[in-house]
Amino acid sequence: METYGSKLLGDSYKDPITSFPLFHQFSVQHPQVYWSLVLKELSVSFVEPPKCILDTSDPSKHGGTWLPGSVLNIAECCLQPSVHPNKRDDSIAIIWRDEGFDDSNVNHITLKQLRQQVMLVANAIDATFSKRDAIAIDMQMTANAVIIYLAIVLAGCIVVSIAESFAPNEIEARLRISKAKGIFTQDFISRGGRNFPLYSRVIQAATCKVIVLPVIGDDVGVKLRDQDLSWKSFLSSRRQNGRSDHYTPIHQPIDSVTNILFSSGTTGEPKAIPWTQLSPIRTAADGWAFMDFQSGDVYCWPTSLGWAVGPTIVYSCFLSGATLALYHGSPLGHGFGKFVQDAGVTILGTVPSLVKTWKSTHCMEGLDWTKIKTFCSTGETSNVDDDLWLSSKSYYKPIIECCGGTELASCFIMGSLLQPQAFGAFSTASMTTGFVILDDNGVPYPEDAPCVGELALFPLYMGASDRLLNADHDEVYFKGMPIYKEKVLRRHGDIIKKTAGGYFVVQGRVDDTMNLGGIKTSSVEIERVCDRGDESILETAAISVAPANGGPEQLVIFVVLKEGYNSNAEALKKKFSKAIQTNLNPLFKVSLVKIVSDFPRTASNKLLRRVLRDQMKHELSVQSRL
Repeated sequence: METYGSKLLGDSYKDPITSFPLFHQFSVQHPQVYWSLVLKELSVSFVEPPKCILDTSDPSKHGGTWLPGSVLNIAECCLQPSVHPNKRDDSIAIIWRDEGFDDSNVNHITLKQLRQQVMLVANAIDATFSKRDAIAIDMQMTANAVIIYLAIVLAGCIVVSIAESFAPNEIEARLRISKAKGIFTQDFISRGGRNFPLYSRVIQAATCKVIVLPVIGDDVGVKLRDQDLSWKSFLSSRRQNGRSDHYTPIHQPIDSVTNILFSSGTTGEPKAIPWTQLSPIRTAADGWAFMDFQSGDVYCWPTSLGWAVGPTIVYSCFLSGATLALYHGSPLGHGFGKFVQDAGVTILGTVPSLVKTWKSTHCMEGLDWTKIKTFCSTGETSNVDDDLWLSSKSYYKPIIECCGGTELASCFIMGSLLQPQAFGAFSTASMTTGFVILDDNGVPYPEDAPCVGELALFPLYMGASDRLLNADHDEVYFKGMPIYKEKVLRRHGDIIKKTAGGYFVVQGRVDDTMNLGGIKTSSVEIERVCDRGDESILETAAISVAPANGGPEQLVIFVVLKEGYNSNAEALKKKFSKAIQTNLNPLFKVSLVKIVSDFPRTASNKLLRRVLRDQMKHELSVQSRL
């Protein structure tokens, strides 16, 4: 903004903070200008440059065609040194530590060493697979997993992302949908000092070739099927084929698929979402703009390559010159916190339930996290008290909230370091992103009005999906959506509240809204109030169910208690009813409270209210029959 603000905004430009809303509005109206500038800030180099930034001449493509005619290999962009951003061959690319070695020095590899390792694996992939083959990764997010990910893309193949927590049937579905020709996995998963079988789960699902890495040491700790390869044997295959250590990257058009990811399944069967070479550019650009990724930063976010956050942090680091920090183990305990301290992490990503665990178990006491300049949070709604605790671990540094979707390869709303932040809320749409909030009739609310409704995105969204492997993309995202400013809006499915102060709060999915006594409200809104209802409460989940014999929806609150606390469901019901009637609406009434040990969640930790709702419906129908 300091470089281009006056030129783009003219006399209306004052300074980056005052003029940020104006600059954001400019980016929505002139995305071609914004992206032409931001591409210079990232380590992106084209073999053939784009003919233009955006082509909207094809009316059948709601999202337009971005960077048409350009050719590159996005993994090569990650691995090459650059002057701007400052990425040298001797820069630290990855820093990591294995769980259980908390007092050892952290491990690291330079950019040059990373490039050599990736080329070595790409050569072995070339000797084993064919170009454009889909190859799955089902393993913890280790340094080797990142090397494999980049090598698959460098070799012109397609990564199939599978979370290591999945059961065999979930693995099988993803391999089948993606038509994967092979899968990289581990013999075991190491968590909390214990080893959990992974290879045995994978072979229940996979008929294709499985390449197995040892969780520790050089040799795998399981007997392999005849068609499968150990990591050591796989790497030696390139030598048998007389390949050199160098590898020439496979350059492809910008819209070539490099990664198949899957939605987390909060709305039923997971959708297979292809990421093209546009997706990494979009996701890295958002990190650069909103989290201030720079050369010299150390970025850590405990996650998996099976979810969008995994590839996001890989590309965000390597396209901006930052260092990727990985902890090979559980992020729930002191060991992870000590790694954050010893690695000198400057940007730490979390999910709210992880922060809640750190706070309630006191496991991060006595650690120095003061090198952290920014926290990030995504995946579910944040708890304000937990956010305050987290921020306090580094002199009350800001927490940038992020909300997006795998199909967008980015966040549509975020916090910004150029704006005052409110815990648990978002201050702006991401750059070039436009959206409206729809009322019950599908009509957009006025731009500046406080409101609650379904969010609908402007269709011109760089990096967003334009196809699905197992569903009709147009039907999922555009069919039945209203026209706004002569363009059909893109469906996302989140309920958004805009406050009088201009902040945004996500109130869950459209599926999580409820109708209580003729008044629409969201699960998240009720949970916020109930979470503070009693000191014994760890977390709550609110659902509504219609009685088996008909009638108005009934409000049911599920509760998980803090360890060591006891509480009575009837007493909590009275407290919840009073809190909801005082803070939300005097007409809302809690019908039932159920105390449970934990909540059903997706592997990416999103709360499955749908499962709780189905469970409750079943219980009510049984009672009705009795």
